[in-house]
Amino acid sequence: MKLNSTQPLVLLFGDVFGFTVSLYLALLLRTGDIPLWQEFFNHLVPFIAVFSVWVIVFFVSGLYERRAAAFRRDVVRTVVRAQFVNAGLAMIFFYLIPIFGIAPKTMLLIQLALSSVFVVWWRTSGFRMLRPFAKKTRAVLIASGDEARELFNEVNGSNRFRFSFIDRISLDRVDAHVEASLIDLIQNRDVSVVVVDTHDARVGTLFPRMHEIMFKGVRFVRMHDVYEEVFDRVPLSLVREQWFLENISGGTSFAYDVFKRSMDIFIAGILGIASLVIYPFVALAIKIEDGGDVFIRQNRIGKGGKTISMFKFRSMKTSDGGKWVTEGDNRITRVGKFIRASRIDELPQLWSVVKGDMSLIGPRPDIYDLGVKLSEEIPHYRIRSLVAPGLSGWAQIRQELPPQSLEETKVRLSYDFYYVKSRSILLDLKIALQTIKTLLMRVGK
Repeated sequence: MKLNSTQPLVLLFGDVFGFTVSLYLALLLRTGDIPLWQEFFNHLVPFIAVFSVWVIVFFVSGLYERRAAAFRRDVVRTVVRAQFVNAGLAMIFFYLIPIFGIAPKTMLLIQLALSSVFVVWWRTSGFRMLRPFAKKTRAVLIASGDEARELFNEVNGSNRFRFSFIDRISLDRVDAHVEASLIDLIQNRDVSVVVVDTHDARVGTLFPRMHEIMFKGVRFVRMHDVYEEVFDRVPLSLVREQWFLENISGGTSFAYDVFKRSMDIFIAGILGIASLVIYPFVALAIKIEDGGDVFIRQNRIGKGGKTISMFKFRSMKTSDGGKWVTEGDNRITRVGKFIRASRIDELPQLWSVVKGDMSLIGPRPDIYDLGVKLSEEIPHYRIRSLVAPGLSGWAQIRQELPPQSLEETKVRLSYDFYYVKSRSILLDLKIALQTIKTLLMRVGK
């Protein structure tokens, strides 16, 4: 079940329309006359390239994600930040590449202001105006457990979904009353979708009633599909052996594998060579602070559970020994705090990417001892090792901080499962762009 599957495309078309109309209005305000179409076209041609870059900035900023139109305050803040970046990129374009014969100083500022106002309005009011007659689909959730409650609360607590749950039927106690309640909801509450935990064996007792409901035109959807659409991660409590057989495979398309490996070698090779310039400065800073080793070598868990050796710039006084690093950990040096925040400490890992032990994108590799411990404590944990570990991954851009407890590690695992299941060139690109955005924000602090 795809929720709001057309939303990103509709938002994109609205943005491009707003950019274009804002350009026309900016030209009108700048000249004081209604622009001729030829004059407008002469300005539009170079701006098309600028608009394309702006769309990428919006994409990196998360303005095309399902949550993008949810909260007005977040939308305003995100759009303003993105437009500051867009202003700088537009100035670079027009003044460093003056091949179009225009340098629209005042008009560019007017266009940026108008388009910013339009984009904020579009996401907070205009986008919703497109659905005046599209009332929300009424749904029932048949499931138990924490993730069922989490899904119910998330969907009903937000305006961004095109459906809502009118009730949740728990599977903790299935009896004649529950069956009667289900039939009553379908018949009298105009329910058209039933979201059900098909992995719960107790749901089998409701199958006879569900067969009756099917003839009433009601659609049945698996709960874990809806959960993934809402949260972009896999609900661990719903994961059984059957789920892995249906969704997880050790292989991907040949074209994807070749492309990913080629990009790993090309990008990691270039970045690795370029980063050699700062190695002496990092080494000098580490030596000046405490005179200890510049690099550390760690055994980590790679693809297929294979042990790999990974080098990092030393950021701690003593080895973490596979223990979680907490915020304000006194083992971290002053230099280490900076190089960890900027991820400079991980630059030597680029050579592990070139070698093939790692990828640019993938689940982060566990320190060997910690990984073994987690495999014993968390069911199915080793599945994340079906793919090569990466410098950055889906969990890294979704979780604000690295996991510091078993429960937070389970959340990370749910994101890792999502990546293993859904990995693609587009998803890798999204992770890469958002990683760059995060790094730039950290360095700018």
